[in-house]
Amino acid sequence: MTSSAANAVGKRIEVFLQPGEYCVGGASHRIRTVLGSCVSVTLWNPALRVGAMSHFLLATRGARSRQVDDVRGLDLLTLDAHYGDEALRLMLHDLALRKVAPTTCRAKIFGGGNMFPGQQQAGGAAAIGRRNGEAARGLLLGHGIEVVSESLFGDGHRQIVFDVETGHVWARQVSLPEMPAAGGDGYAS
Repeated sequence: MTSSAANAVGKRIEVFLQPGEYCVGGASHRIRTVLGSCVSVTLWNPALRVGAMSHFLLATRGARSRQVDDVRGLDLLTLDAHYGDEALRLMLHDLALRKVAPTTCRAKIFGGGNMFPGQQQAGGAAAIGRRNGEAARGLLLGHGIEVVSESLFGDGHRQIVFDVETGHVWARQVSLPEMPAAGGDGYAS
């Protein structure tokens, strides 16, 4: 687990993921995060009630990203969960330590919101969320992991709660407030 905020509440372990973190835990874990253009992937094994969740900022590092399909033998210290492809590799490695094969997991994908609606930026900030969501779909497909649910794209951010005991994920999408028109900032000149 690489989360900076984990608290035990009774028997329940509450974890809040910051951007670039992931967590792998058992039935006692409840993992939360807040997403804008970032994406979270949850993986859940129903038989073992083990799950994992990521919070990544970008799909990949780009040209510097290592193309390795097998998590065994990776230098895990060089992987960075800020990037979707590397976060998935880290989660799969930690799940493998718990005897969980990728194909026994059910995946859910969340986030990829547009935090700058109304801005026309071809390939810019408004497109980051869409690229992240589409990359998550492709990465899971490439590992033979079934995606059973997703809540992607749209305007605003999402609050996510993953209950590893049941595999349920609650997502609440929060729209952005209306911005005043240019020059209409409410201030008198």
